[in-house]
Amino acid sequence: MSASSLRIVFAGTPEFAAAHLQALLEQGFNVVSAYSQPDRPSGRGKKLLPTPVKSVAQEHGIPVHQPLTLEAPETLETLRALRPDLMVVVAYGLLLPPEVLALPRLGCLNVHASLLPRWRGAAPIERAIEAGDAETGACIMQMDAGLDTGPVLSCLHTPITPEDTSASLTQRLIDLGTQSLRDTLCALGQGPLPAAPQNGAHALYARKLHKREAEIDWQEPASRLDARIRAFYPRMPAFTWHQGNRVRLLKATPTATPHNAIPGSILKVSDHFIEIACGEGTLQVSEVQLEGRNAMSVQSLLNGHPDYFQVGEQLSQPPAAPPHG
Repeated sequence: MSASSLRIVFAGTPEFAAAHLQALLEQGFNVVSAYSQPDRPSGRGKKLLPTPVKSVAQEHGIPVHQPLTLEAPETLETLRALRPDLMVVVAYGLLLPPEVLALPRLGCLNVHASLLPRWRGAAPIERAIEAGDAETGACIMQMDAGLDTGPVLSCLHTPITPEDTSASLTQRLIDLGTQSLRDTLCALGQGPLPAAPQNGAHALYARKLHKREAEIDWQEPASRLDARIRAFYPRMPAFTWHQGNRVRLLKATPTATPHNAIPGSILKVSDHFIEIACGEGTLQVSEVQLEGRNAMSVQSLLNGHPDYFQVGEQLSQPPAAPPHG
């Protein structure tokens, strides 16, 4: 059977997954249906918006299913009626029960944005940057009942540069993931593929991002704070407090400059950045976002408000709680 004649069911939800669905369709693969998580309210108006995968599928006239769970008998029956040869899963957000894993003739493949077994779980791109990893990649995995534990069919690597954010790295991993998925599907159309089992002893878990992690602790080394700023941008920008107001830190450069200042103190205000004392070294912040404002360079902010930041000010002081009673 040729790869283009395989009956593929696609399962995914966010933009990362939508890019893979779009690539499959542009490459001529036979996607017979798409599964995505239910639509959820988004934005300030909390308007119910279709998931990115649903939007792409509808643009191409592909039926979309959005069950709350894949375990209900009627959901399994609907999937069985599609007669899938293969299920391709990319950032779907739901675990596939054994009945679903066993249903497609060729099983279920997953595109995962890390070099498995490193960074299994929900946020592999962000956690790789935050940890200071030198490289990452996109793996095609034959799914089993575990969380990203199945044998690996293919991996493509990419370095993580000191300038990478989760946004820039995500785009490269989309390019690698779509390429690797295409090559794997073409090879699968010719027959079974060798799969390398993962070494669970080397596994790390990429837990979901939480808002509390985005608040900067100036006691940490500058290099670690820089990695977190880049890892959390743009999904959940890191922030600190300035005169009781939240300030998001979007772009910064770490230095090893020694100092005797209290961490969080503003050491320097220049035309292009503010330099802040950290537990080790300093952080030169060059792009910020104030509450209710768009992102802007520090230079633009200081052009309009020259006295906004002052040397000696202490950052990371949240607003005082209102008195009780």
